[in-house]
Amino acid sequence: MSTWKTVCALVDIPVLGSRVVRSAEGDIAVFRNAEDEVFAVHDKCPHKGGPLSQGIVHGKSVTCPLHSWKIGLDTGEAQAPDVGCAKRYDCKVESGVVMLKVA
Repeated sequence: MSTWKTVCALVDIPVLGSRVVRSAEGDIAVFRNAEDEVFAVHDKCPHKGGPLSQGIVHGKSVTCPLHSWKIGLDTGEAQAPDVGCAKRYDCKVESGVVMLKVA
């Protein structure tokens, strides 16, 4: 059964930055883009396991700091020509609070 877990206030995640949430499934990177949208993906690049939370956020994507793979934050999918997927998690902002849906 999944539940919504409070992560932090939206303002606690830097614009174009991230915050790491520990979970039973491993680390989850929660990102905030320039439009104040939030996204959450498993904090491992599907290529070599690089920490996506340390990557560069641009639009609705993050570039892995190890080998520059671009991962769509809204889908978790690697952008062509690369192939792979980071698990995506549902998240939302309610009254300025970021919430993550976890098992």
